[in-house]
Amino acid sequence: MTPSDENECRQMLYTGYHYNDGPCAVRYPRGSGTGAPFEPLASLPIGKGVVKREGEKIAILNFGTLLPQPQKSRKSLTPPWWICALPNRWMRRWYYSWPQNTRCWSPWKRNAIMGGAGSGVNELLMSRRRAVPVLNLGLPDFFIPQGTQEEAHADLGLDAAGIEAKIHAWLA
Repeated sequence: MTPSDENECRQMLYTGYHYNDGPCAVRYPRGSGTGAPFEPLASLPIGKGVVKREGEKIAILNFGTLLPQPQKSRKSLTPPWWICALPNRWMRRWYYSWPQNTRCWSPWKRNAIMGGAGSGVNELLMSRRRAVPVLNLGLPDFFIPQGTQEEAHADLGLDAAGIEAKIHAWLA
């Protein structure tokens, strides 16, 4: 499980502690939290995500700590789109239930693109023969120069402005 903020991290740790049907892991994000308010501890449902906004043109799948970036950029994006904070990878049935008319899927993760969450989404789509273009956003396969997380995100186009530009270019 990969949390998008400190509250989700707490909930995932609680869920993992109480999960008895096999192994469970929580990937700790790097850096400080977003300032999310803490909610009472409760186990998260396994195999479900959270739909943050519904739309038709693009399904944006967030895995982890990039969630604040799309939330900033979505205010100025005009096409309807989905953003989902996905707590785990046991979500096949959930993926398959999404609308057939989605024009593009875009998995996001602040980690390597190759072999990451996007590759898993590609495999799921292809296993169901859903020929949908996929815009994978994440870290490229090269050494990232030293700097703050904000500087690195801006340099790699993973800040709100960069993500918005990539989506508009992809949908054009």
